[in-house]
Amino acid sequence: MLALTAVPGSVLRVRIADGQVETLVQDAGPAPDGIVVEAGVVYWTTMGTPTHDPAKGSGAAQDFSRRNGGVHAVRLDGSGRRDVVEPGAVTTGNQLASDGAGFLYWGEREGCRVSRVRTDGSGLSDLVVNPAGDISQECVGVAVDPVRGHLYWTQKGPAKGGGGRIFRAGIELLAGESPERRSDIELLWTSLPEPIDLHLDGDWLYWTDRGAPPAGNTLNRARVPAAGAPGGTPQILASGLAETIGLAIDADADTAYVSDLGGHIRAVPLPGGPADGRGERDIVSRPHPLTGIVGIS
Repeated sequence: MLALTAVPGSVLRVRIADGQVETLVQDAGPAPDGIVVEAGVVYWTTMGTPTHDPAKGSGAAQDFSRRNGGVHAVRLDGSGRRDVVEPGAVTTGNQLASDGAGFLYWGEREGCRVSRVRTDGSGLSDLVVNPAGDISQECVGVAVDPVRGHLYWTQKGPAKGGGGRIFRAGIELLAGESPERRSDIELLWTSLPEPIDLHLDGDWLYWTDRGAPPAGNTLNRARVPAAGAPGGTPQILASGLAETIGLAIDADADTAYVSDLGGHIRAVPLPGGPADGRGERDIVSRPHPLTGIVGIS
């Protein structure tokens, strides 16, 4: 498994069996957040360097609205590091996903959009563009279903505000339609605590949720709804997390892995599978906040 530390920004290789950690990339840039592996190459986003407003207090002092995020790449052996999208072309790079066919997708929180680019850095474009300056319009998590042609994303809403939502639309824009005015967007879930990262596995959509307990700081899943239908009541798989962020599903092991800002990676057995009943366990406890995670074979 690979994991990102937000401060200091680095890419870690984590051995699930015993929690051993080694550093793959020492200086991964300012505030790494989303990570994916495709064809032996590691891709990750950076949120960029925030500005600080001491008058807002320590928690709210970080302002990531400056456009200085990016998308980066390195081979699994640590060689060939490069910028896929140079710093400054992205406002806030959050969760990163791949369609397995040469495109990377990510949410931009303060950028209020979902964007994509080819793995070679070409074809940078926006798929969803929401009005800027409205916290309810900030996009964070993203998942793609290339088989059905669907794009999913979260809009987390205010911190601990219970205004989070999950949306779905086509991966491709309709002919002649702009990302600001696309008409195929479906609202699947609403009034969630604070949904962050997404993972699509078959007919299940998984997501991490920050926000206030009992529904917040949880790992959730729900069946993917049919076209035009709202999402069903989410099933909480784990709770008591410390500002949970990253998410990876190992379907073969029937296990979900979640990371949080408390520096933990937790293994959560999936209900109904062979691992059910084994109990949750912390794989890693680090002194620094962890953000995105991804499984590797």
